Amino acid sequence: MKAIILSAGQGSRLLPLTADRPKCTLPIAGRSLLEWQLQQAALAGITEAVVVTGFHSDQVEQITARIGSIRVRTLFNPFYAVADNLGTCWIARGEMDGAFVLINGDTLFEAAILRRLLAADPALPITLVSDRKPAYDEDDMKIIAEGQQLRRVSKKLDYAMVNGESIGMIRFQGEGVARFRNKISAMMQSGEGLKRWYLSAIDELAQDGGVAICPIEGLSWCEVDDRDDLAQAETVVSRWPPGAEPATRNPALSD
Repeated sequence: MKAIILSAGQGSRLLPLTADRPKCTLPIAGRSLLEWQLQQAALAGITEAVVVTGFHSDQVEQITARIGSIRVRTLFNPFYAVADNLGTCWIARGEMDGAFVLINGDTLFEAAILRRLLAADPALPITLVSDRKPAYDEDDMKIIAEGQQLRRVSKKLDYAMVNGESIGMIRFQGEGVARFRNKISAMMQSGEGLKRWYLSAIDELAQDGGVAICPIEGLSWCEVDDRDDLAQAETVVSRWPPGAEPATRNPALSD
């Protein structure tokens, strides 16, 4: 199974830490965010990863060059400064040639989450990983699901109907691959394509049917958007089961 990781952005909410380095290269417990992602992906059985780069792509390539647990390639998005992640997905559409998992570049996750997604019922061709919590805020990528079927995903949903959130990880297989690829291509041809998130494409596809959810309550993950998230990430990785830590550490990232 292939993973496509969207790591083209700078991470402006983490300035000045990201003034001259991409968010995915920031250290978490002595290892970069991207290294944790690739390590956990390998532990879950992912055999190939394509990391879409942009801001300071050379720094991301230095990380991927030393990864030995999984085959990793990079793909440069020259429009990273003017496009949101729908545009990054569009750049990677040529890699969507079979079943794959799409992962946000700022989603830190334990391998058990990806294992659960890969083992999920394949009845529907697109499966979005979801979690639940007592309350949601305007920054959460909220969902509305009926049973195991996704109906909506957006930051702007009626709170009274919200019953989960997207963690930024989706599996595509069968006809779901072409559906997603065609949808992002069509949206990029519209006047607003550069300003939209790829989850707006999933929202439209879900309203047409064929998108499932994979609940992961009780498993650990976090989105790294700001300094508080970065601190929380240290706690998250410390809770992972023995053997889930990276085999080696990079001393340069221990500060």
